[in-house]
Amino acid sequence: MTISVPAARDVKPGRLAPEEYSTNFSDLHPPLDRHEAFVEADRCYFCYDAPCMNACPTSIDIPLFIRQIAADNPTGAAKTILKSNIMGGMCARVCPTETLCEEVCVREVAEGKPVKIGQLQRYATDHLMETASTHPFTRAEPTGKRVAVVGAGPAGLSCAHRLAALGHEVTVFDAREKAGGLNEYGIAAYKSVDGFAQAELDFILGLGGIEIKASTALGRDIALSDLTADFDAVFLGMGLPGVNDLGLEGEDAEGCIDAVDYIAKLRQTDDLASLPVGRRVVVIGGGMTAIDVATQVKLLGAEDVTICYRRGQEAMNASEYEQEVAKTAGVTIRHWLKPKSLLRGEGGAIVGIELEYTAQPNGQLIGTGETMILPADQVFKAIGQTFDAGPLAGTDIRLEKGRILTDEKRRTSLAKVWAGGDCIFGGEDLTVVSVEDGKIAAMDIHAALMGGS
Repeated sequence: MTISVPAARDVKPGRLAPEEYSTNFSDLHPPLDRHEAFVEADRCYFCYDAPCMNACPTSIDIPLFIRQIAADNPTGAAKTILKSNIMGGMCARVCPTETLCEEVCVREVAEGKPVKIGQLQRYATDHLMETASTHPFTRAEPTGKRVAVVGAGPAGLSCAHRLAALGHEVTVFDAREKAGGLNEYGIAAYKSVDGFAQAELDFILGLGGIEIKASTALGRDIALSDLTADFDAVFLGMGLPGVNDLGLEGEDAEGCIDAVDYIAKLRQTDDLASLPVGRRVVVIGGGMTAIDVATQVKLLGAEDVTICYRRGQEAMNASEYEQEVAKTAGVTIRHWLKPKSLLRGEGGAIVGIELEYTAQPNGQLIGTGETMILPADQVFKAIGQTFDAGPLAGTDIRLEKGRILTDEKRRTSLAKVWAGGDCIFGGEDLTVVSVEDGKIAAMDIHAALMGGS
């Protein structure tokens, strides 16, 4: 199948009327009101040895907090959540609950309709953040110990908060101008509206004992050797700043775009209408980044948006629910296609992409030799993110498959240094898993600083 490629590109800002932007980027799941929360909480069986709690990476006591909501105690419910997951508000918005707690809910298994655990979690945490006059947690007596945290994303902030609560002084270094990491720069805008990422950051910092040093990058402004010399312990939570290349000639051409970078710009703009978007867009990838960028460019006014993934639907890292969100927005998802070449028009800018059909006989992915062409004003790369090990050069930190190797306590091979989040080997690249990594590391750092092994 061959499609003719237009010689002229069609990329421009302001494709929609002003009111359409606010509508398209409104809250994906409007919050439950009090009555709706009561009705939903009443559906919970409050299971003993609840499967939902076992499925939560941060082990939130889900039956307890839902019971507290049912008893009209949302503040108590929020405290139950936040004791296990200090970023429970954001996780309520972005967690793939459909593949975690809600997937194993007894109601889901029996009826195909789980208790809306994520939305109940948001109801409780939003209530506390909006109404609390004082921070719900207090710091322990000062220990006199100082800890450096590199990276102000979910892993770093989770670690910093737990350490501060235990009485340590924490300094968080982050390369970007604003703290928040993935929550601030990488989450689809319709999942986290009204500046919630910064509101949650302010809530976390409200505990005290945490200093943020923004625009300070490891390897550029600070060295790991200096941190280990100046602080009693160091936690690395740098995330995955790089994006894999397609491996095609012309990737530096106008119109071939890093999806992560585009999402970050979208999240930081005050005027969605100012973002240039093509009429025809192709996204390469099968994970959450591919889904998020494809959905958002469609909501920005792109006419034709297609995700192309090299394997079948069942192999996509994005959940079926997230895929359905994209399809509902008007995104087309095509499988068994891999990029072969980028097509460029006058001036060298992208005008299309040639793709090769794939197959997987005997479990090995191969190209069939048959190709097709899709016209594209923009081609977004979303085929996985990479860790930048450059700042660790010359240190004794071991890597495994390009990421930091840690043990079960999140200790690295270098004394005094722990790590967690997307930058470590074996991670699941989920916000909630990063929060748990930070918590596990903080507890082990505390034990080590207070005389443990």
